[in-house]
Amino acid sequence: MAGLELFRDAIGRKHLKHDKIIYIVQKDFDSWNTNKKRIHAEHKNKLYHKREIWWCSLGVNVGFEQDGTGSDSERPVLIIKGFSKQVCLVIPLTTSEKKNPYHVSLGKVDNRNGFAIISQIRLIDTKRLINKIGFVDHKIFEKIRKAAKDLL
Repeated sequence: MAGLELFRDAIGRKHLKHDKIIYIVQKDFDSWNTNKKRIHAEHKNKLYHKREIWWCSLGVNVGFEQDGTGSDSERPVLIIKGFSKQVCLVIPLTTSEKKNPYHVSLGKVDNRNGFAIISQIRLIDTKRLINKIGFVDHKIFEKIRKAAKDLL
């Protein structure tokens, strides 16, 4: 659509600009909070291993933190390291290609080109994990792990 632009203001609110009219795109924190309570109460911790890719309930987050997508706020993640049965370190994945050192290509995920957003690395409770999609090859995993380590 010509003249359509999405941007964020200084406090992270999404704005949609169309032909000089600006609309604020509000995040639905209340629905996500209801879903988060359900996940906490009903889901069990999952057995996982590093290098695996899982669909994950990342939710609706503040500002520029990576959200999940769709009505359930889910997104694939790559498991980088496990700390316990309940907690692991993950990197959210995207199909959006960006030319910067924080988006690392990992090849096909669910038949689409996937990229690890290493700047969005985070700790999650394994109750957020939904189902395993697959795993990443050793060489690609080491490339992503090194990029994440270099970020720190």
